[in-house]
Parts: sequence; structure tokens; C-alpha cells
Amino acid sequence: MARTSNVFTRVEPEIKEQAEQVLDRLGISMSNAVGMFLRQVVLQRGIPFEVKLPQENPSAYGSLTKEQFDAEIEKGMADIREGKVYSASEVEEEMRRDFGI
Repeated sequence: MARTSNVFTRVEPEIKEQAEQVLDRLGISMSNAVGMFLRQVVLQRGIPFEVKLPQENPSAYGSLTKEQFDAEIEKGMADIREGKVYSASEVEEEMRRDFGI
């Protein structure tokens, strides 16, 4: 067996738990998954997946013209008029579910 070395890392408990669930279903240990990742970093000489900002991200207020800002406000007002509203607790719950926040 090849000689091994320890790697220690900190991750959010929810992410670790979710990853363990997926890896268990794949029949891969966390240690083997990390080793696979590191081997790919070496083989590809970089991160083995695309790292970029999401295409649709909220506009920063300072980057908008007055017309763009007014259009964004009007979209929000139209959503309110159409009943497309969410309570703060609904938003918090969805963020916890989707992002582990």
C-alpha cells in the first residue's frame, strides 16, 4: 500500500453531512473522494471543474443607471401587485434548504 499523508480541513457541518450522504450512495469514502479530487488537481494542473460566478446575480445598486434602477423597482412592484410575495420566514427556510445557511 502506498504511503499516505493526512489532510485536515474545516467545512460547514451541513455540507459535510450532505456530501457524506451522496458519497455513501456512491460507495466512496470521504477520504477516497478527497484523494480523487487531489489527483485530478494534479492531472489537470488546476481545479478539475469550472469555477465562476453565476450568470444571473443580483445587480449592485451602484452599477445601475437611473433608468435601470427604475426598471428593477417597477419589476418588484409588478410582482407585488401580482401577489408574487414571500414572507421572511419562507425565504429563510428556502435558503437553509438550498444553501445550508
